[in-house]
Amino acid sequence: MGQLNARTVETLTEAGRHSDGDGLYLVVSASGNKSWLLRYQVGGKRRDMGLGAYPAASLKAARMAAAEARALLVQGLDPLDERRRRKAEQEAERTKAVTFKELALDYHASHCQHLTVGRRKGWLSLMTRYAFPVMGNLPPQQVQTEHVLRVLKPIWSEKPPTADELRGYLENVLDAGKALKLRAGDNPARWRGHLDSLLSRADKRRARQKQKHPAMAWQELPGFMKRLAALEGRDAAAMRLVILTAARAGMVRGATWDEFDLEGAVWRLPAERMKTRQAFTVPLSQQAVALLQAIARVDGNPYLFPGTGRSGVMGRSALIVLLDAMDRADVTTHGFRATFRTWASECTHYPREVCELALAHDERDATEAAYSRSDLLGKRRELMQAWADYACTEPMANVVQASFGRERA
Repeated sequence: MGQLNARTVETLTEAGRHSDGDGLYLVVSASGNKSWLLRYQVGGKRRDMGLGAYPAASLKAARMAAAEARALLVQGLDPLDERRRRKAEQEAERTKAVTFKELALDYHASHCQHLTVGRRKGWLSLMTRYAFPVMGNLPPQQVQTEHVLRVLKPIWSEKPPTADELRGYLENVLDAGKALKLRAGDNPARWRGHLDSLLSRADKRRARQKQKHPAMAWQELPGFMKRLAALEGRDAAAMRLVILTAARAGMVRGATWDEFDLEGAVWRLPAERMKTRQAFTVPLSQQAVALLQAIARVDGNPYLFPGTGRSGVMGRSALIVLLDAMDRADVTTHGFRATFRTWASECTHYPREVCELALAHDERDATEAAYSRSDLLGKRRELMQAWADYACTEPMANVVQASFGRERA
């Protein structure tokens, strides 16, 4: 022992193993990196045990680690096996210390930031109401099928969409736990090949059925738009923009002035504002541009339709209240997208992909989308102008409908 000293260890550059004695070596790589190695024998077999990299592990620290390892050998224990055993014990203690609730909250913070504020709150609300009371205090490793069923069974038939959504959240969190080595084995929240044998498949199918939003008949729209145009104020203007662009209400409520190019007649929405998480460009009709030009800007406020709440934008209920005040509580704001789509199918000859893409629905399969990179903006512009022309004409002029886009039949 003691063949090396601190100065020698610091200045050595020759690649290879440099002995300090009794099996302890300073290993210098060809690149100049240095680390410590202890060579010993157990049961006639030679073993090499790393003791850390230099300079993080000094000569003194390496000698102390080597001495501890030799003490284990005297007791008939293999230092490498003991290191693995201690590491496994520490890992087991770590997994016991983390609860399912903590794992879920970490998952939410890491993976749900791309969601809208409402969906992020909804995610936490479902977990807090249904999952945490049953399994929140359990280590992820202890969460089993019985716990998942206790969470889902009470709402599986009563609230199929909620239950199915929650099941997916549970599966995602438990998958994350496995990736973090907080649990092992199959995921007890997996549907296919597991829960599909324990819960009603009919309720699962019912959960996946798309809920239809009550919509106005397209024949009624010109009269409704005429009534809207006669109203003043933020809410009526927002509703008109929803209809003229066939956009989701949330897209309009959160719209900022810097998203609009009125000269180019386009509305460019960034990926984080889209349900699909892909940037999208909406072509603006002449009527939509005129509407935007008439909206007064609020100094220092980026939003088209500012509100007084914490979000800074008009509330979700504003357009619902407007419909109720106009005695049209029988329809929904989202339903106007269905009104547009039905009109496009019945009154125009634009191709299906143009009509769907106008709603930000890209139904091309992966192969087709890979080769067809166009967003069909030109064709969508013609379609949206035809839609605005129809919506903004006098009601009586729309008893008999004209056909648009016939040349694309």
